[in-house]
Amino acid sequence: MNEQREIVIRPGMGELNYWRDLWRYRELFLFLAWRDILVRYKQTAIGIAWSVIRPLATMLVFTVVFGKLAKLPSNGVPYPVMVYAAMLPWQFFANSLAECASSLIDNANLLTKVYFPRLIVPAGAVAVSLVDFAISCAILAGIMAWYRFVPDLRILLLPLFLLMALAASFGMGLWFAALNVKYRDFRYVVPFLVQFGLYISPVGFSSSIVPEKWRLAYFLNPMVGVIDGFRWAILGDRFPVQWSGLMLSGLLVLAILAGGVLYFRRMERTFADVV
Repeated sequence: MNEQREIVIRPGMGELNYWRDLWRYRELFLFLAWRDILVRYKQTAIGIAWSVIRPLATMLVFTVVFGKLAKLPSNGVPYPVMVYAAMLPWQFFANSLAECASSLIDNANLLTKVYFPRLIVPAGAVAVSLVDFAISCAILAGIMAWYRFVPDLRILLLPLFLLMALAASFGMGLWFAALNVKYRDFRYVVPFLVQFGLYISPVGFSSSIVPEKWRLAYFLNPMVGVIDGFRWAILGDRFPVQWSGLMLSGLLVLAILAGGVLYFRRMERTFADVV
């Protein structure tokens, strides 16, 4: 009589082994990221040009509405340059958050078949948005050349603010990715938050127009510090950074990231059963 055996696949015990597994499965991370890059604009008429059209269209709308009609100040910088410098981190944040939040649902079949650290899936989704960010940087360089605007050496600090944007999008994305598995309503919440956040973040306007009494509440939006940091690094002293607000944004980003990782790890063992 043949004896049936049950094979159980499970991760190594303990947090240390989990983080070691992340390194062991690095090739899977690269594969998922590369796959998402290839299929993102598959069977689209203009392909990767969508990553250029969206921020450019938003820039034009904001320039007309806030620059021409509302006549908001641009601190001596051409309005399209000011807006596009803010669109860089915002578009990266919005794309990363949306991709990260839906990543577990999009890879449901993979989650139920084999063990690997589930953190790889949303991390790969965020990495894809770096491609769009690189393309957007090239477009900004062209816009600045058109207006003959040359940045100074502080632009070398740009990766620091990009890291803040990445941490904010990844941290929030982990929260929504885990919640999206259990409560599918959250797939409708993310687009609303992204749209709402666009108008309360200094993308189409400068932070200088915000009254002093509202500054503390204003900087509770972590993307305010990120966007102001980008403008300061790219456009110079015309957009000075309020360092206390930037520190508050940085602390909030760290709290969001830490909370997202902890919540994701707590819910991770249930993903295969619920997804």
